[in-house]
Amino acid sequence: MTSRICLPWPDKRLRTQAEEVIEVTDEIRTIWNDMVDTMEAMPGVGLGAPQIGVMQRLAVVDGSKERGKAVKMANPEVLHASIELREHEEASPNLPGVSAKIKRPRAVTVRFLNEAGEVEERDFVGIEATSVQHQIDHLNGKMFFDNLSKVKRDMLLRKAKKLNG
Repeated sequence: MTSRICLPWPDKRLRTQAEEVIEVTDEIRTIWNDMVDTMEAMPGVGLGAPQIGVMQRLAVVDGSKERGKAVKMANPEVLHASIELREHEEASPNLPGVSAKIKRPRAVTVRFLNEAGEVEERDFVGIEATSVQHQIDHLNGKMFFDNLSKVKRDMLLRKAKKLNG
């Protein structure tokens, strides 16, 4: 297991939709394990495979206090989302030094392929609901700041450019 390097913004892969996973193989499990190591090294509460240059619909989420409870998902999709929103300060290792308050549904039901290659449906609430939605955005070539108004997004990207050269 290895911590991988996160692609620096504006790498075009961060704007590319990831490919669907056909089956869960040992190679997929190795990628998931590397993703968990990378997420823990940040530290963060989730990671989408495109963030490390793997263009497959893979995500990991762990919002537990004690850690070590990562949910590994292939092809995650939101089936239901709560009407109630939750605001959270979101950031990305692909664009270090900046963050923004983003409102997303407080709870979501997600269908995905699990480590055993079986279809699973799971409810996520709070920080894990925010994270799983953030990761699905990555799988669709979207960044957290795409949820901001143009003015706020432009300000955030200018600040990031100053910080990151």
